[in-house]
Amino acid sequence: MAAVLGEVSPIGKQQCARWGLNATHHPCIPEMLLGEEMKRLIKWLAVLLLAALATVFFWGYAPDTEAAQMEAKYGSGTSRYAKLEPGLRVHYRDEGKPDGRVIVLIHGSNASLHTWEQWVAILGKDYRVISLDLPGHGLTGQNPAGVYDNASYVGIVDRLLVKLNIEKAVIGGNSMGGGVSWMYALAYPEKVEALLLVDASGQPYAKSGETPLGFRLMRMPVIKEAARFIAPRSIFESSVRTSMRVQSKIDDKLVDRYWELNRYPGNREATMQRFANPNSMKPGTKERLATIKVPVMIMWGAEDNLIPVSSARWFADAIPQANLVIYPDVGHIPMEEIPEKSAGDFKIWLDGLAVGNPFPDSRVPTA
Repeated sequence: MAAVLGEVSPIGKQQCARWGLNATHHPCIPEMLLGEEMKRLIKWLAVLLLAALATVFFWGYAPDTEAAQMEAKYGSGTSRYAKLEPGLRVHYRDEGKPDGRVIVLIHGSNASLHTWEQWVAILGKDYRVISLDLPGHGLTGQNPAGVYDNASYVGIVDRLLVKLNIEKAVIGGNSMGGGVSWMYALAYPEKVEALLLVDASGQPYAKSGETPLGFRLMRMPVIKEAARFIAPRSIFESSVRTSMRVQSKIDDKLVDRYWELNRYPGNREATMQRFANPNSMKPGTKERLATIKVPVMIMWGAEDNLIPVSSARWFADAIPQANLVIYPDVGHIPMEEIPEKSAGDFKIWLDGLAVGNPFPDSRVPTA
C-alpha cells in the first residue's frame, strides 16, 4: 500500500509510461492501479464461481427418468390409468376385496401411492382399497391444465370415483393427502362414509421442526430453479431421514423410489409450481371442520418434523367426534414406519364402524 500511496512500484511506472502519465505525481495513479487489481480479483472470482457451478452440475445433474422405464419398475399387475380429461392420465390401483367397503387412500407431497402398499396388503383382506397418484406425483405426471393445488386434487379424486362407479367411501390421506381428504369431506359430505387423517396438513401457521432439506431448497427462489436439472440422490435420502423417525425402515429401495419418481416427466415442474403457490394448500378453520359429521380417525407420529403433533390436537379440538391416536417415536409417515401397527389400528376402528358403533374406541394408546 505504501508503494501505491508514495513511490509507485517499477511495474506501476512502466504501466504509467505506456499511458503517457507522470507516475510520481499524477493523482489518478492509485485509482488506476487499484482498478487493475479489482479487475483481476473479479476475474478470479468469476473463474471460481464457474468452477463451483460446474462441480455442482456434474455432482447433482439428474435428468428426467424415462416414463416407460418407471412404469415398468413401479407399476404393478393392479396398476391402471384413468383418462379423466384430455391429456390427464391418472395412475391408480383398485385392490383388495372386490365387494368390500371402499377405502380411498391419498398420499402426501412428493410421495406416491406406494406409500400405502403395506396398508393395502393388510386392509385388502376385508376391504376394497383404492390408491392413486395425484397429478405431479408418481406415475401420473403432469396435469395439462397446469394446476396443482388441494382444490384441484379434490376434483381429481371425485372424478376417479365417479369413473369407478363408487358412490360412497372411507376417505383418508397423509400430509397433503390428509388435507385433500378433509377438503373432500367438506365438498362431498354425502359421498364420505368415514374420514382418516394421518399427519394431515391444514392447521394455519403450524410450525414445523426440522424441515427436510429438499423442502427447504424448494422454497429458495434461485435454488429451486436449479431443481429442474440438479437433483442429487443424497438430498432425497436426507429428506426421507428427516421425515421418518423409524430409520430402520429406510433402505436404498425406498430412497430410490422417492428420487426416481420425483423425476418422472412433469413431476418436478409440478413441484415447483406447488411450492411457488402460497394457496396450493389452503388451511382449514375449526368452524369449517366442525361441520364434518362422519366418524373421523386422526393418526399422528409424535416425532413429526414436518407437521407438529400439536396439529393433531388442533384437528381433534376442531372435530369433536374424532378419535385421536398419537404414536411415540414415530415421524411423519406412520404408514411406512409402523405399517402393521397403524394399519391394524385403523382396521379395528373400521371394523367397529361396521358393527354399528359410530365412534368406536380404537384400542390404542393416545396422548
